[in-house]
Amino acid sequence: MRPRFDFGEAVRVIRNIRNDGTYPGENTGNLLVSRGSVGYVQNIGTFLQDQIIYSVHFLEQNRVVGCRETELQPEDAPWTPSRFEFREKVVSKIPLSINGKITVEAGGGGEVVKVIHDANDGFAYHVRFSGRTLQVPESVLLSAEEKSGA
Repeated sequence: MRPRFDFGEAVRVIRNIRNDGTYPGENTGNLLVSRGSVGYVQNIGTFLQDQIIYSVHFLEQNRVVGCRETELQPEDAPWTPSRFEFREKVVSKIPLSINGKITVEAGGGGEVVKVIHDANDGFAYHVRFSGRTLQVPESVLLSAEEKSGA
């Protein structure tokens, strides 16, 4: 297990980082660092001997946050932010079907359970709709706030 990033290297966090209960002085679930933010590796360690954890100093937020390698990319790597994030509430703009049978009506609400960064046509998501998980392209989703404001 070799670290991908080195001390002092500029990295970008590719998803929102929330307090999992280990960041002092913040409530669990509070947003610590927004996706796209750039920070600098201060320290490298491991968790449970199978995950590399980087202490990253985000200067704009003045926070040092532990990040897994999968949450980071080099600062100079191409960056296109996804529209939605894990656990975000969304609604379908169109009816969704499986084998020709509509399983989610237009306006049906769900929750993002996975962001797929390398889908053929941009981003796609695994969205949980009423007990069923579907892979949905970004183009057919609205945020729950957008729908309620419409």
